[in-house]
Amino acid sequence: MIIKYKCVFLLVVFTIFGLSFVNAQEEESSNDNKLKYRKLEFYNLRGTNTIDAAIGSSLLSGDFTKPEFEIYSRLGYKRFVTEHLAISFTYNKYNLAFNDEYNEGFMSFDLNLEYLITPFNSISPYVYGGYGYNAANYFENTGAKIQGGAGIEFIVIEKVGVKLFGEYNFVFSNETNPIIQEENNINFFRAGVGIHFYFGGKKKRERLLEEVETVIQSNIIK
Repeated sequence: MIIKYKCVFLLVVFTIFGLSFVNAQEEESSNDNKLKYRKLEFYNLRGTNTIDAAIGSSLLSGDFTKPEFEIYSRLGYKRFVTEHLAISFTYNKYNLAFNDEYNEGFMSFDLNLEYLITPFNSISPYVYGGYGYNAANYFENTGAKIQGGAGIEFIVIEKVGVKLFGEYNFVFSNETNPIIQEENNINFFRAGVGIHFYFGGKKKRERLLEEVETVIQSNIIK
């Protein structure tokens, strides 16, 4: 009798364990399918490559009297390594001015790592930061810099996004080669509105679409 009860007990235990394992597998499969649907939405809205163009204003920060807003423009390229993470390279042209006494043109070449917070939605905030090379016009003075910023992107139609952004820049200089003579280290802000043109990712989208359709077909058969 005891042996019989033990067998029944073990059967119940193994049945529960088996059902739990199957359920866990189904949940994992379900989560995987949901992720595929979400990734597919990313490629419907965006792509793996981006042309980035923007215009806006630049403004000196620090111990400068009456800093003035000046023109700023940007042109760049961005490559998504995952749906969330991208590497971007931009060429930036801008002026810095203060107190009606100083107004000079500069350029910078910036390499950034960017994180898109909600890549599967048509509206997504993002943050970025990286390293840059700053130079006065004609490369008369140069200096390394770091920058960081944040923004928000709106996909207005498939593969085209509009963005608003702002960033902080800190330029490292020295006494023998300063960007601006009055200070060794310069910091300034840049902000603007821009547009993203997405392309690429067609093969990834087709592969995901095939996987999603396979899941749909298997569910119909069930």
